[in-house]
Amino acid sequence: MADKNMDDQIVVIGLGRFGTSLAVELVTRGCEVLGIDSDPKIVQRFADDLTHAAVADTTDLETLRQLGVHQFTRAVVAIGTDLEASILTTSLLSDLHIPHIWAKATSREHGRILERVGAHHVVLPEHEMGERVAHLVTGRMLDYIELEDDFALAKIPTPKEAVDIPLGQSQLRSKYGVTVVAIKRPGEQFTYATADTVASRHDLLVIAGARDKVERFAELS
Repeated sequence: MADKNMDDQIVVIGLGRFGTSLAVELVTRGCEVLGIDSDPKIVQRFADDLTHAAVADTTDLETLRQLGVHQFTRAVVAIGTDLEASILTTSLLSDLHIPHIWAKATSREHGRILERVGAHHVVLPEHEMGERVAHLVTGRMLDYIELEDDFALAKIPTPKEAVDIPLGQSQLRSKYGVTVVAIKRPGEQFTYATADTVASRHDLLVIAGARDKVERFAELS
């Protein structure tokens, strides 16, 4: 895997549902992926879908070196149920000075530990998906993504007070603390919104702002 841009070479450790889905998607996007799992049956099952696949104990530093993991700039620890293996593997990747380490956590407490031992990015797939769906079920949002520091993006129908008025005149930012960043008209693709953009009641908006302000504004739609 030495002839390709190192940013396009990624090691995924743990080939459960999350790890496999991620690894296969990365391959689809043109990345070279080394998938590692301790279960030979799992590795054999997905070997043809990945660039390289290996059976290994990733809690052993020498094993990681033999697999060339130290040469990667990006690594994902997708180990789910074995918390000890998840934490130790993440720690060893940090010892190998991997510049970008993503780690899957099963709880916020697990995530905090992963950060302490060297993870640069922690993801909680089940928690984040549950939180997202809860917003969709209980509100008027058509899609919702929460970023760091309580900042969120949401896709919503155009609220009445923004219909047929240039966004610059609607003063949504000063009134509600949200910014309209994109608009989708029926039958068209999303485009960037400007101060001169005029939305109709059939359009969809993508808004951004603090989570609580996005939630309150979405209730207007």
